[in-house]
Amino acid sequence: MTLRTIDESAANEIRPSGLKNHPLFQLGFRPFYLLAAAFAVVSVPLWLIKYFGWINRPMQVDLSWHVHEMVFGFAIAVIVGFLYTAARNWTGLWTPRHGALAAIAALWIAGRAGMLFLDPLWAALLDASFLPVASWPLYTVIKRAGNKRNMLLIALLSILSAANIVFHIARMDLIAISPLQPLYAAILLVVVIESVIGGRVIPNFTSNAVTGAKPVVDERRDHISLAVTVIAALAWSFGFPPPLTASLAAAAAVAQATRLIGWKPLCTMRNPLLWILHISYAWIPVGFLLLSLAALGVVSPSAAFHVLAIGSMAGLIIGMITRTSLGHTGRILKAGKAEVAMYFLMQAGIISRFAAAITSGSARDTLLVAAAIAWVGAFLIFLVVYTPYLTSARIDGREG
Repeated sequence: MTLRTIDESAANEIRPSGLKNHPLFQLGFRPFYLLAAAFAVVSVPLWLIKYFGWINRPMQVDLSWHVHEMVFGFAIAVIVGFLYTAARNWTGLWTPRHGALAAIAALWIAGRAGMLFLDPLWAALLDASFLPVASWPLYTVIKRAGNKRNMLLIALLSILSAANIVFHIARMDLIAISPLQPLYAAILLVVVIESVIGGRVIPNFTSNAVTGAKPVVDERRDHISLAVTVIAALAWSFGFPPPLTASLAAAAAVAQATRLIGWKPLCTMRNPLLWILHISYAWIPVGFLLLSLAALGVVSPSAAFHVLAIGSMAGLIIGMITRTSLGHTGRILKAGKAEVAMYFLMQAGIISRFAAAITSGSARDTLLVAAAIAWVGAFLIFLVVYTPYLTSARIDGREG
């Protein structure tokens, strides 16, 4: 599969006029990055308030809501925004923008409201409709361009959509499985998506930005690494025997670590826009090592999945949404104090959350609050700094 990096430029075209053509809806990354960041700032404190028993309002906030919304609310918004922007570059064709983009964003918002306030059936109908609706334009654009190799991404989004449907069916007690089971599978699938895209953009960004760096990209090794990762994810998701699951997860950890080492992460320490991607990717092998231990009962599954969800998923998200927002609004690809603060806060958040997962009592509660503060701080900084960027036209006069 060939994935090209997002080129921080777009074709010069005649700029349309009218209220519906506000800069916010010129390209997919703009509304979805803002929505994801705003949701991150609100949703985690809401879950903690409910967890500590400080509210009793008629909202559907429980553990399954929290895990679901981190994947199918927060992460999916970023993935869709990123892919809409990337597909524009891969194909030269426009992905949804203007009114169509606004309508798809509104459907995402409706899904979040439904998950909070509606009964499970209506919430399911609203939430589960988002991924198919959002994926269809990607499919049509990639198909029109004859970009067959990138159809893998459509397949992965379809599997994510299926996992979401299974979650809703389980939540309504129509099948005898825990609603968390398809959510954990979805987190692992997002890790697979990270592995596919990260394997293309991280070495490329590194070789372009660091003089003398020569990241090793071995196609055969990459295929083996991805295959082992997928098999380990399937083993965990479908309940393979614990010793086998532990062995496969450990193998995935080694394969992913070997892959990352070849990308020369130590060369990036002076470039925050790069090291955040390398450090975040490093949480993938750590997470699979913890999955191996969890399969053997040494640590809790919560520890492993929080490392994967916050360390790799949210870490790569904060790295990519800052980088692509800078580039696609015509700004220099250089991290300032705000970006560095976001990146350090995200690392502080995952360390605190992991510590909470292996701790109990009042110390655990303190660490949970510390992790939440770091999480909210990172995305609040993004909103303060990047909202003006994402709601105004490109400073270079180009469209997008």
